[in-house]
Amino acid sequence: MQNTLKIVGIQTDLVWENAQQNISFFEEKINDLERTVDLIVLPEMFTTGFTIHPERVAEKMNGFSVLWMQKIARNKQVAICGSLVISDNDTYYNRLIFVHPSGAIETYNKRHSFTLAKEDKVYTSGTKKIIIEYKGWKICPLICYDLRFPVWARNTENYDLLIFMANWPAPRVKAWKTLLKARAIENMSYVIGVNIIGKDANDYAYSGNSLIIDYLGTKISSLQKNEAGIISATLEKNKQDTIRKKLGFLNDMDSFKIDYSK
Repeated sequence: MQNTLKIVGIQTDLVWENAQQNISFFEEKINDLERTVDLIVLPEMFTTGFTIHPERVAEKMNGFSVLWMQKIARNKQVAICGSLVISDNDTYYNRLIFVHPSGAIETYNKRHSFTLAKEDKVYTSGTKKIIIEYKGWKICPLICYDLRFPVWARNTENYDLLIFMANWPAPRVKAWKTLLKARAIENMSYVIGVNIIGKDANDYAYSGNSLIIDYLGTKISSLQKNEAGIISATLEKNKQDTIRKKLGFLNDMDSFKIDYSK
């Protein structure tokens, strides 16, 4: 088990529905990172922007973008994750791909479709929350709108790191920052939230404000409005475990069951 985990999130503008250009940009940024990074977090739909036209951009699990992620993971010996528009069995998913340094893949399909943008009309929602085990850390990866639903993120698995990747609009950035802090505090977990900046083809604006927060809600790393760059931190599992044991808040949580039919 590894006590420390060096994580990086990349915040940037995205070229609309252009996987080649976006991947070229991310590869350049990744090549500039320190060799000691353990985990790289990319935004939601990092090759396309938040599109509701999956038929124009969808890839298979053996497509260009997933193969690129595997190449980066193997060559850099780093884990990398981000969400993509994936076509699987004639169904479209907003799918988070987590690639281990070995090239092994784990996936999570976004549970909460953003009905305001009609995401639910074109993408199939996921029904399974996953916990990824990596270097002795338990990681819970979620996507954008999932942030608004604390029951889905509730730390019943004793995870150590909660990931949110997003295309979160600028008019609601106050909610983004507030809810990231809330998820960290209520789950006593490190949280990283990676958002984008700029405007998309529909003229929706995104203001970034990517964050890394500790288990008590303290900001560790951040980027400001419309600032391209990276957030980074070295997380310490022993410190988090010590505070959890001392305070015992997670021991007092309510039990519940999730109704997947809704």
